Amino acid sequence: MNAPHTTQAPTPEPTPDPIRFDTKIAVVLREDLEPWQRLNVTAFLVSGLGTTVPEVIGEPYEDADGTPYMPMFRQPVLVFEATKETLKTAHGRAVSRSLPCSVFTSDLFATGNDRDNRAAVRAVGAGELDVVGVAVYGPKNAVDKVVKGARMHP
Repeated sequence: MNAPHTTQAPTPEPTPDPIRFDTKIAVVLREDLEPWQRLNVTAFLVSGLGTTVPEVIGEPYEDADGTPYMPMFRQPVLVFEATKETLKTAHGRAVSRSLPCSVFTSDLFATGNDRDNRAAVRAVGAGELDVVGVAVYGPKNAVDKVVKGARMHP
């Protein structure tokens, strides 16, 4: 007598341990920004990180149909909000620690192109910038010190 043929599901591959990073990407936004401004500022602030610090970029994506997609950050971007004073302090900490950072000032809402954006920032000393957002990248503990006093964005 023949034994019934059974199909056994393949044994799933073991799930690899989660990837842990010793670095952090953080964005701190001034709490009084309009929702559209928060989104716009965040996008601008992180846009240069991948070209300046290429190791933060992962591999390109591809869906099951083979459609290619651009690579993205390999790790989460944490978004915080803070008062004007706390944001100014965070900006100063990032600069004093020489961490890779980007800055968005209130003047940039009135410009319409990269050349004018850079000129608006160049026209004001670091301590006098009206910062509405800052992005910073670096070792976790250093970034944690920069964003101290800010709270996670709701």
